[in-house]
Amino acid sequence: MPKAQALTTPAISTKLLATAAGFTGIMLLLAYLVAFDQGALSQSGMYLHELMHDGRHLLGVPCH
Repeated sequence: MPKAQALTTPAISTKLLATAAGFTGIMLLLAYLVAFDQGALSQSGMYLHELMHDGRHLLGVPCH
C-alpha cells in the first residue's frame, strides 16, 4: 500500500493579510458612509449626507 502524504496549506504572508484587512476595513467604512450615515459622522451637519446622496439612490438605499 502506498504511503499517505501529508497535505500542506500554503502560508499567507502577513503583509498580504494586513493589506487585505486594511482594504476590507476601508470598503466597510465606505459602505457605511454611503448607505447608512445620515450625517452622524459629519461635524458640519448634513454635508456628508448630501455628498453621498446620489450614490444612495443609485444603489437603491432610501435616505428620506
